[in-house]
Amino acid sequence: MSRHGLPVTIVRACMRDGQGGSPTAVLDEAPLSDDERRRAPAAMGTSHAVFVSVHDTRRGGPVVSLRFFTAEGELPACGHGTVAALTFLAERARGREYRATIHAAGRVFPGWSVREKAHVNAAFDPGPVALWWPTAIECDLVLPALGVTSDVLAPGIRVASVGRPRLLVPLATRSALTTLSPDFERLRAACDRLGLLGCYTYSVPTPTGRVAARMFAPSIGVAEDIANANSTACLAAHLAGQGISDITVDMGDSLGSPSTITATAQPDASGLRILLGGAADVIRSIRMP
Repeated sequence: MSRHGLPVTIVRACMRDGQGGSPTAVLDEAPLSDDERRRAPAAMGTSHAVFVSVHDTRRGGPVVSLRFFTAEGELPACGHGTVAALTFLAERARGREYRATIHAAGRVFPGWSVREKAHVNAAFDPGPVALWWPTAIECDLVLPALGVTSDVLAPGIRVASVGRPRLLVPLATRSALTTLSPDFERLRAACDRLGLLGCYTYSVPTPTGRVAARMFAPSIGVAEDIANANSTACLAAHLAGQGISDITVDMGDSLGSPSTITATAQPDASGLRILLGGAADVIRSIRMP
């Protein structure tokens, strides 16, 4: 089957106050090659595409499989893509609440959404987060490529993973984050060499847990992400160790599309559970050119 003519829904994921968000292409699962799937985001003018398959709605609610693609290939996970898929499914179901069991990259986790007047609030559990300290080589390669100097770097740089590792880089001020100008060719070379998904730079949290962040991921064909929920989950796990359990992260301002992601860290029997949330709506439904 060709991708041409397939119906596509464009969802703005992780909006802020009803504006902005990350446009994401959502498609029903179809017999496409991986090469055809990775062409979908560029064809639709989005950074990511998510392919959705509903397996069973008879007992215990829907069971949904998700696959995520950028122009570079398949991703094991995508947080704002999951928000987009839940919004797409909620709109199709037409009820006020929607709950599903989600399968993605070998993981099974709950996802749910609630319809408000003008949008859908979606939330899910991204799974366990692994955290470790970076090596000197990682810092020496990545920080100069990011354009981060010692005078703006705050303490607490970490490597974190919810499927693929990324560097969490704290900056002392929001202004330092705003003016950051990475060398993307150099950054991609460093991330490729180190096996990193990318670099999530963020400002030191305010007392209320408000954070600004920018995610650079040229290794997956996304120079800068409008929203990156899974990296926000990584940050939530890191900050939970500092006694901060709830954060609200603003992204996308440098790209002219403001987004916001919320994350809550809750201790449970297995250690720490992260809940991610974001508001989203459907922009339009069209067909693949």
